Amino acid sequence: VSAAAAAAVTNGLGGGEQAAAAPVSADQLDVEAYAAQYSGRTRVARLLFIAERCGVEAIQLEALRMAHDEARAREDTVLYLDAVLKINSRLGPRYRHDQAWVDSVNRRAEQRKEKLETELNGYRTNLIKESIRMGYNDIGDFFYAHGHLSEAFKSYIRTRDYCTTSKHIVQMCMHVILVSIELGQFAHVTNYVSKAEQTPDTLDAVIVAKLRAAAGLANLETKKYKLAARKFLETGPELGSNYSEVIAPQDVAVYGALCALASFDRSELKSKVIDNINFRNFLELVPEVRELVNDFYASRYGSCLEHLEKLKPNLLLDIHLREHLGTLYNDIRHKAIIQYTLPFISVDLNTMASAFKSSVSMLEKELAALITENKIQARIDSHNKILYARHADQRNATFQRALQTGNEFERDIKAMLLRANLIKHDFNQKNWL
Repeated sequence: VSAAAAAAVTNGLGGGEQAAAAPVSADQLDVEAYAAQYSGRTRVARLLFIAERCGVEAIQLEALRMAHDEARAREDTVLYLDAVLKINSRLGPRYRHDQAWVDSVNRRAEQRKEKLETELNGYRTNLIKESIRMGYNDIGDFFYAHGHLSEAFKSYIRTRDYCTTSKHIVQMCMHVILVSIELGQFAHVTNYVSKAEQTPDTLDAVIVAKLRAAAGLANLETKKYKLAARKFLETGPELGSNYSEVIAPQDVAVYGALCALASFDRSELKSKVIDNINFRNFLELVPEVRELVNDFYASRYGSCLEHLEKLKPNLLLDIHLREHLGTLYNDIRHKAIIQYTLPFISVDLNTMASAFKSSVSMLEKELAALITENKIQARIDSHNKILYARHADQRNATFQRALQTGNEFERDIKAMLLRANLIKHDFNQKNWL
């Protein structure tokens, strides 16, 4: 299961479903390398999710240790208390609950909050528009840093009335998008991505890349996989590690590739993914994903599905993919089965099962389901284990088209002759006023 699901608990994306899910075995997950791809609250939240979902105790404890240290360094008491609770005294005295430290941080935070509110009140009294905007931004930053996401969201929204330039509007949109992603409010993400893109000034390439990535996440979460794929594929290489508080470039490669495989046809896969120079830069970061895309396009479906199964343990820990992975995997597999059967009049199920590394009985059930859904035009000979394609009668279809064309031609000629005779005999209807 992949680690991106980590932020679910704190970011408001997890709900109460994680606890009911079976623990995941991710022996090959390098927690430290994974966490290094992210920054800010997302890093801590992802680590906490790994600890909650991973079934390997050594990885659990390593993730909890790193989450504890990061939360303490950030002075985020909400995440710190969550980490301490999950550690449950398994890492020694240094990682036990320190109430004195929590009280000290909360006191300083309260003093800082009072100071910021006093300054803002002064700005509002003097009606200094730019100062009011910056004051709300500072309060939003304060709430965000201390884990009060709803309050941060309200403060960032309030800056909207005091924005005087396109740069201010874009900054406000980026703040709202960040908090909305962590709150799981993806309707707001889509809305504010559009607002930022509609600003009259030309946007910086890094900002454009961030907006594409955020739009991709919003479409992924709302199960609009084709739109999500397009947005991830449009994300420029300028993104780099500049959006590590939300997404890593490796995530763009994985999300974009999986959504594309599940929703694109062969021509789109070739033109928009394989021949896409910008997206190729992302794919180079995750060679396994690059290989499975090439295998799928080259009709090496067995190899492609093997790569997917190897990636699955890590991908299930991903904050954004975890709820969609089953659907995406099924769509990719079904598309592979459909494309495999398309060129043939008949297919030996034993040969096909070998190609898909599946049992004949399981493959037969999948084919039956696809035939029922009208995705494959075929019938199954269960006794001889052969799939027969039901191709349309091309000869009959050609005759029908020819007859239809002839009838349309005859109708048009009659209409033209009628019109010519009416004009010849001056049989025109005149409008009298």
